[in-house]
Amino acid sequence: MNDDPLAHPGATLPDDLPVSRRDFLRLAALLTGSLALPPLARAANPDDPVRIGYLPITDASPLLVAHSRKLFEAQGLEVEAPRLFRSWAQIVEAFMAGQVNVVHLLSPMTVWARYGSRFPAKVVAWNHMSGSALTVAPGIRNIKDLGGKKVAVPFWYSIHNVVLQHLLRENGLTVVTKPAESLKANEVALSIMAPADMGPALANGAIAGFIVAEPFNAAAETNGIGRILRFTGDVWREHACCVVSMHERDLKDRPEWSQKVVNAIVNAQHWLRENRQEGARLLSRDGPGKYTPFPSAVLERVLVPNAERQQQYVKEGAIRHPEWKDERIEYQPYPFPSYTEQLVQLLKTTQVEGNNSFLASLDPAFVARDLVDDRYVKKSIAALGGLKAFGLPEKYTRSETLAA
Repeated sequence: MNDDPLAHPGATLPDDLPVSRRDFLRLAALLTGSLALPPLARAANPDDPVRIGYLPITDASPLLVAHSRKLFEAQGLEVEAPRLFRSWAQIVEAFMAGQVNVVHLLSPMTVWARYGSRFPAKVVAWNHMSGSALTVAPGIRNIKDLGGKKVAVPFWYSIHNVVLQHLLRENGLTVVTKPAESLKANEVALSIMAPADMGPALANGAIAGFIVAEPFNAAAETNGIGRILRFTGDVWREHACCVVSMHERDLKDRPEWSQKVVNAIVNAQHWLRENRQEGARLLSRDGPGKYTPFPSAVLERVLVPNAERQQQYVKEGAIRHPEWKDERIEYQPYPFPSYTEQLVQLLKTTQVEGNNSFLASLDPAFVARDLVDDRYVKKSIAALGGLKAFGLPEKYTRSETLAA
């Protein structure tokens, strides 16, 4: 876009931009080559340790549990302490510079990185399924009530933006990414906002709602700031949110190392399925690794099933498909091709800021084959006894289900 302040090499970020917008523009600059990036710190070396980069959200759970429980060491790997980043721009910059080599990224972001900028990143596994929600002010009772109001998303290239825009379209509302001073009754203004800022913005009335990964929704509930209007997993059944990404160079030049990395992550997901309460403790600020700033009680609200609370969500309409019998967050690592194909299709009709012309020519089936490398995760799953170890039928295909 011509009005992008980072459209030309050597451009700098304006100081008066909101932090979230600065984050997006910095990442856009990184992915278009208009911002200088240090050269790769290291070539592929069989002795390089695992260097994890993460944001402090439940999307990173398998990477952090694998570290905490020494599952990488159990594979014979050397691993450094995970590096916590505060923004997607920071984690992508570190990944592109070779400072970290195993990261979790928003699944739509991987499409943007590989095809919008030609950066050779590959998806090797899913981190989790569902695990996000649309949280609103107490007075909002249904999707249509969002007409004429503002809603925050964590990133344009996020499953949150994709699912929210699907919901708004299905309810006859129009998305606006650059609103005028006043909104029409059928318009919903979307803006990117750092997740940590969403709760306070909802509390002071700056926004009517936000859609984001856990545990920010659970934190808003426990703090009495807002209520969950819909779970994203109740809109797109068992969707991926963040995925495990690695450099294509490592997958080609270090196949044995790559297999061991994926083994550890898959083993962590398998452990999490049966040890949710302990997982919440490990991830909390009270845990030994102090991986996130959240107390165990907030993380338990996300990870640990609660039948009484589930029934309340059904009664209030946050869950409209109880027959799906899905958890608030679920763990299984296989990256189903049908999901990637559906994601690309939806991205073509999802409004984002910046130039997204690269999406027009993308063939969904090609992206599912090219973006994802499932060789390693299939072997890891087989070592645990197959997909049944994750409660799935023994087939690597499925059909996608989207609802309103």
